[in-house]
Amino acid sequence: MKKQALVIGLGQFGMSVARALAARQAEVLAVDVRDARVRAAAAFASEAACFDATDEAALARTSPERRDVCVCAIGDEATEASILCTALLKQMGARRVIARSNDELHARILTLVGASQVVNPEREFGDRFANQVLFEGIRGEMALGDGLLVSEVLAPASFVGKTLGALQLPRRFGVTVVAIRKGSAGKLVMPGAELAFEGGDVMVLVSRERVVAEMLERS
Repeated sequence: MKKQALVIGLGQFGMSVARALAARQAEVLAVDVRDARVRAAAAFASEAACFDATDEAALARTSPERRDVCVCAIGDEATEASILCTALLKQMGARRVIARSNDELHARILTLVGASQVVNPEREFGDRFANQVLFEGIRGEMALGDGLLVSEVLAPASFVGKTLGALQLPRRFGVTVVAIRKGSAGKLVMPGAELAFEGGDVMVLVSRERVVAEMLERS
């Protein structure tokens, strides 16, 4: 059975979320007060509607209580509207409400009015991208939640010729190597203690935030 998602606010973040959910075969109802954005979302969403999500009667007609997830992605220009919309979704029985915040105070208020999860995409992207700016070996990072990251990292020169067992990365740095992309072909292999690194190998790591940067600084 397809997941049912309600995405409110179709700025850059909300539109990206709605498009990604639709690409994953979720049935998406996309909502915004701007008709042009709604028309754009109609090209990929199951449904698209133009109305003010702070209108309680209009919002109730979307049946939030029947949705697997409701995303309040209302942007910077409407902080009060995002708080009110989040509160209304929760009051209407939405099981899971993910709300976008603009700052720490906004995030605390969204949590108080019932958001199941609060995200700040700009800040989170900035945190991830800063590591890529500072450390050329970090090819990409993805948050898993609860402070965990999946990272793709070019194996440092000091690792080349050494085995995973000899490097003892979990003990020394608190990182777990879950896969390795070997050389220019990029073939993924499952790591074992006797696997030796070669130049150009890219590690797929699971770790806490900032741990990979510390490992690269010390390697």
